[in-house]
Amino acid sequence: MIEKKWYSSWFLNYMANRRRSIMASSALIFSLVALASVSNAQDKALVNTANSPYAKLHSINMTDVTWTKGFWADRFKVATETMVPNMWAIYNDAKISHAFKNFEIAAGLDTGSHAGPSFHDGDYYKTLEAVASLYASTKNPKLNEMMDKAIVVIGKSQREDGYIYTKAMIEQRKTGSKNQFQDRLSFESYNIGHLMTAGCIHYRATGKTTLLNIAKKATDYLYNFYKSASPTLARNAICPSHYMGVVEMYRTTKDPRYLALAQHLIAIKGKIDDGTDDNQDRIPFLQQTKAMGHAVRANYLYAGVADLYAETGKDSLLHTLNLMWNDVNQHKMYITGGCGSLYDGTSPDGTSYNPLEVQKIHQAFGRDYQLPNFTAHNETCANIGNVLWNWRMLQITGDAKYADVMELALHNSVLSGISLDGKNFLYTNPLAQSDDLPFKQRWSKDRVPYIGLSNCCPPNVVRTIAEVSNYAYSVSDKGLWFNLYGGNNLNTKLADGTPVSLTEETNYPWSGQIKISIKETGGKAFSIFLRIPSWTHDAKISINGKVEPLNVLSGTYAEIKRIWKKGDVISLNLPMEATLIEANPLVEENRNQIAVKRGPIVYCLESTDLPGKSIFNAFVPTSTKFEPQAINIDGAEMMSLVGRAKIVEPNNWKNVLYRPIDNKNTETTLKLVPYFAWGNRGHSEMLVWLPVSR
Repeated sequence: MIEKKWYSSWFLNYMANRRRSIMASSALIFSLVALASVSNAQDKALVNTANSPYAKLHSINMTDVTWTKGFWADRFKVATETMVPNMWAIYNDAKISHAFKNFEIAAGLDTGSHAGPSFHDGDYYKTLEAVASLYASTKNPKLNEMMDKAIVVIGKSQREDGYIYTKAMIEQRKTGSKNQFQDRLSFESYNIGHLMTAGCIHYRATGKTTLLNIAKKATDYLYNFYKSASPTLARNAICPSHYMGVVEMYRTTKDPRYLALAQHLIAIKGKIDDGTDDNQDRIPFLQQTKAMGHAVRANYLYAGVADLYAETGKDSLLHTLNLMWNDVNQHKMYITGGCGSLYDGTSPDGTSYNPLEVQKIHQAFGRDYQLPNFTAHNETCANIGNVLWNWRMLQITGDAKYADVMELALHNSVLSGISLDGKNFLYTNPLAQSDDLPFKQRWSKDRVPYIGLSNCCPPNVVRTIAEVSNYAYSVSDKGLWFNLYGGNNLNTKLADGTPVSLTEETNYPWSGQIKISIKETGGKAFSIFLRIPSWTHDAKISINGKVEPLNVLSGTYAEIKRIWKKGDVISLNLPMEATLIEANPLVEENRNQIAVKRGPIVYCLESTDLPGKSIFNAFVPTSTKFEPQAINIDGAEMMSLVGRAKIVEPNNWKNVLYRPIDNKNTETTLKLVPYFAWGNRGHSEMLVWLPVSR
């Protein structure tokens, strides 16, 4: 996706004025009022693995968790009041985004030409999904009305045979032709994939089949298309969101053709002579041994394959997924959970004797240990893809290591993609920012309200935050699993129908103290599985004030089985200390440097907190102890870290490449802030990795 910086001063002024009017009108529309009744269709999960035979864990229902107080409650409040209404207004205003106008033109309700990127339809579907997820939690009837009006137009834009892609449909209305999938770089299937997901979520949130029926027609079209399409034509399907979408359509409709389609999509992946690593089809999927190519497309592919494994149990799928996961986590993932280190890479990079084999790769994973900081790409969509993939791996295995990565990405490289007030966005998420870089990169390092012609990340991060409650818990035949911690009320049922109601109180991730109070339960024994993150040690679990004699291991789920009673209180203590982290020495840019992490939160040094000095002159002795200190950044309460460090005398490096070292330094105090919060106090320079002295 290529940014075109067409916004200018008039656009920014327009957005500022527009937002003021949006916020005024949206305050009423998006107020939290539970007025609407819930149909049976609402008793479904965001990713519905309830009947997936090879999933060890199953999702709870969309309406089972209510955030109450704390970190995710605050983020959900901003999503409700600002993020979702702002995104809906953007995508329905043709002066900012042409996405909905494209549907109106394709439906014959207006005249004109297609405008915006070819993936604009998918952006709108993601926004619609965010609204549906918000409706599932709030039951605000205004949200229902908004979606209804949009869905009518979307339906009218669809061809009778189920094909739906506004860019092509607008041209077809003019020419009468019915060509499809002719462009090798087409986002048709990507768009339809997000339609499938939005259709399923809308159905589960509202009980209505209006959007689901549009998605069914589109899925039927893809099924018929792929039955006869040549591998070359079928490969025109970059960024495979439809792999996840097709499986979710199967789970929702029980139509076996959709599962067959998902299997076929994997079978033909790489069955062409001119495939590319950019699209993960140079090598057939089951023959791949390394994560390669475009990080967004790769993570979406892996998530879709994990969905398929949950339904089929095909060992070869899981084998390849394990190879990909090990490669990404051992060689290619940033400390923030970010993925896709290079703006532009090549494959194979420096390893082939035949230059004709070398391909250009956009938003590339890069080589093993190739993790630059200033030029890190880490598209927000790739980081969200990492969450989607690890969430599915957690469900099919029950292994806590996947929850660790999911939590890491959510709290760091996903949240960094959106401002704390929910109005501005980053496309890329670097781990360092300097105003002295002698080149200008494609993407802004300051968050902006609309990312030119590649605004795919904003609706993606908004829907993710609106849906985080769906990741908090899982159920299995054995009992209830705690995946993410946060203040909430849970009212759900176990796999055997046993009702469970509880309250969780915590200031996590700023504190490792978690209190769980049982409000209702059946009379049968079942297990509660508490995730013990890999970053903690010596965790303790108490029940009704008595320490449980458990061997609690970091990086696992601690199982407690008993007959639970109303009034039981579980106390979980996860020791949370600021830790200095070092990288593998093969990560060249991080050699002799440290990053600071406390709990799941990665920290950074911002120039805002070191006025009059250069953050690039600071270094941290390994003996430094950073202590938490409360801070408020743009209305959000969080923890900073404060510790002693050293700073060298200012140096002028203009036109200087090398020179003798100067050992003159003085002591100073460093204040570090959570990485996700950087850039929320105005323009700044930033570092995650800091030079270290021993």
